Amino acid sequence: MKKSYYVIPLLVLLAVCMSFVQGGKKEKWISLFDGKSLNGWKVGENAGSFKVENGTIVVNGDRAHLFYDGKVNNHDFKNFEFKAQVMTTPGSNSGMYFHTKYQEGGWPSKGYEVQVNNSHTDWRRTGSLYGIRDLKDVFVEDNVWYTEQIIVQGKHIIIKINDKTVIDYIEPDEVGNKPGEGRKISSGTFALQGHDPKSKVYYKDIMVKPLAD
Repeated sequence: MKKSYYVIPLLVLLAVCMSFVQGGKKEKWISLFDGKSLNGWKVGENAGSFKVENGTIVVNGDRAHLFYDGKVNNHDFKNFEFKAQVMTTPGSNSGMYFHTKYQEGGWPSKGYEVQVNNSHTDWRRTGSLYGIRDLKDVFVEDNVWYTEQIIVQGKHIIIKINDKTVIDYIEPDEVGNKPGEGRKISSGTFALQGHDPKSKVYYKDIMVKPLAD
């Protein structure tokens, strides 16, 4: 009988410890770009619009899109935090897609685009959820590195520039009811946009933190 007096408290203590460990578990940032190559990325038309230089992805050339095609989450993300260090040059336009999928040519038909543009003739500025919630204000200057972050949880989309929230959007329930409608919350990969030959944009420290459903 005496053994039971020791066993029961030990089992309770073990359960409490396991609960604490599981409750303290946090998702970690995972790099999607090794800083040396485009391993884990896939591009269709105009592949020459992307190159790696001094630890950055340089985007400059004809229209093209570079899709993440690597092993992290089998390149399929639903809820996540995504961030990248970005630097634009004067007059440049680019973008970062999420919930998209590989497409050989054209503008991606699936997913949302988050704008990268501080001085291009297109008035939609950096941080815009393109065509959905557009911004006219300029939050960062050309030739300066800044952080652009996307957070998706359910139908809630938050976009931050240098830790400042510039877009806080909840997708209406009726979005996506039309057949073939691609601009909707779903799941998918990320893509970087090459917009035109006059645009030159740099990306580095591309990171993702998958979140629980």
